[in-house]
Parts: sequence; structure tokens; C-alpha cells
Amino acid sequence: MTSLTLTRPQKAAAILVAMGKPSASRLLKFFKQEELKALIEGARLLRTIPQADLERIVAEFEAEFTEGAGLLDSADRMDTILNESLSPEEMSAIMGERKFEPAPEGPPPIWPDLEQLEPARLGTFLAGEHPQTSAMVLSKLAPQAAANVLLTMEKPIRSQIIKRMVTMANIPDAATRIVENQLRVSVLSQKATRDTSAGQERVASVLNEMAKPELDELMQDLEEAGTPDLAGVRSRLFAFDDLPLLTQKARVLLFDGLSTELVTLALRGAPADLTESVLSAIGARSRRMIESELGQGSEGIALADIMAARKTIAVATIRLSRQGAFELPSTQNAAEAA
Repeated sequence: MTSLTLTRPQKAAAILVAMGKPSASRLLKFFKQEELKALIEGARLLRTIPQADLERIVAEFEAEFTEGAGLLDSADRMDTILNESLSPEEMSAIMGERKFEPAPEGPPPIWPDLEQLEPARLGTFLAGEHPQTSAMVLSKLAPQAAANVLLTMEKPIRSQIIKRMVTMANIPDAATRIVENQLRVSVLSQKATRDTSAGQERVASVLNEMAKPELDELMQDLEEAGTPDLAGVRSRLFAFDDLPLLTQKARVLLFDGLSTELVTLALRGAPADLTESVLSAIGARSRRMIESELGQGSEGIALADIMAARKTIAVATIRLSRQGAFELPSTQNAAEAA
């Protein structure tokens, strides 16, 4: 029987709901805060109460409060009674400012974490999955991240995935959760132990501070010593002297965002072939200005300022490469070697 399974606060809440708002409102003012809190908690756990069960509850209290009772949504009705009877301040005092918010239904989405992975790593994993699954995953990523992953795949696989992305309809939540769980186990759970990109970035940052001859010598020593993940470090290396190795398109894109003053300072004392590779990527007017400045010589200009300007250009090149604007020569060489 229902009366045997309800707590005392739940029974009291059921009766108050059955009484209706006017009568219940008058009675509520005689309850203590602790009692009102217990009533609220009890009402939130109630479900619809049939007439027969409500009559048994009323009989236990030896009262006649069944008028207007029947199939009642107890939780909603109790909320209505309380909200119309008590001020917001009184409700906050009773409930201790407690807010009834739904508990999270599961772990947070994994897509932001996937976007932080190396594109080649995620691309290798997705290449072994069904193209429909890979299309669904990439459709959840930011456009730039998805594009970077696609570019690491072979053309036939890439085409199959893109074709499915174009025709993809809404994905059921259940299917999305299955794929998310698989990615957590197969990709993200191994990130801490297998993803060494942070270490590669730190080493590359140190090596990029070296002059070209010392850098080349050290890289050769590391290769002979069998240093792991050396290709990842090499792909992050770039010096000012490497500018001629960039494609013409990459150089144009790079110097389009740099001031003529910075470029002029960096080219002070630079070899002729390096200077020409830079000037060939600059507009005619800017080139004439830079050549005019360089023709006046470098007397009185500190070597430290020249090296700082060259470092700024090298850093800008690495940044554009990380943004996917172009590949560094070291990355291209590594791909050819593989």
C-alpha cells in the first residue's frame, strides 16, 4: 500500500497538495523552517498519487481533506504553493540557498582534447577506422583542426571521408557516445604516455636559440646517439639562414606581415643569396627602400640588434607554420626521408 511506503514528510506533503493552494498556504505559515524543508524534500520525491492511496493517507491523520484530490503532480503543485506563499528570501533561508540542478549525465565532450593532438597522430588512428566513423569525428572538430588531420591522410581515404561528411545527416546521441568512449580508450587515454609533443617543443625552443652551425652540429650528434622523437624536434626547427629553403609562396606570405624596418635590420650583413631570397618575396617599392638602406652600410648598428631582428623573423615563420600556413623545410625533408 502507498501509505506504508511513504515517509511522514511525504504524507504531509501529499495532504497539503490535496488541500489546494489557499488552505495549504495558510497552514504553511505555522511550520518551522526545518519542517518546511522536510516537506519540500518529500514533495520532490512524490509521484502522481491515486485517489484511493490519498484516502488511506488522510485516514491515518484522521482528517477529511480529500476534496479536490485525485491524480496530482505533487512536486509541481508543492512548488507552486510554496512560491505563492513564501518570499524568495524565505525560500532561500529554508533551503539554505540550495539549488536543485540536474546532475551531469556523463563526462565532458572530448572534441576540444582531440583538437589539441598532433594532426598526424589522429589522422593515423582515423585512417584505420570506417570512413563513416572518421567523417563523424572530423565533423565534430573545428574546421582548421579537421583540415589539418585530413591533410595527413592518403588521398583515397581522404576522399572517402570528405564524401561522407558532405552527405552526413544528424548523428544519434547514442552513436556519438559510443564513438566518444572508443576515442577516450584508444586515443586520449594514451596521450599522457605517448604524446611527446610538449617535450619536442621545449627542446626545439632551446635549439632555435643557437646559431646555424652549432645547431647543425648538435642535431648530427643527437642523431648519431639515437635520440628518440628526433623527427618531431627537427620539424620545429627553423633559423633565419633557412629562409631560402622556403617556397616562394611561403616567403611572400611571411614578409607580407613584417615591417620593412625589421626586414632591413635583419638583412644587415646577410649573404647575397639569402638577401635575394628575401627581397624577391617583397613588393618592388619596399624592395627599393630596403636596398637603399642596405647600400648605406651597417656602421653603427649593433650586432645584437641584427640578431634580434633575425630571431623575430624566424619565430614568425615557425608561428605561421604551426597555424598551417605552410610547412617548414625541416618538415618537408623529414617527409622525403620517410
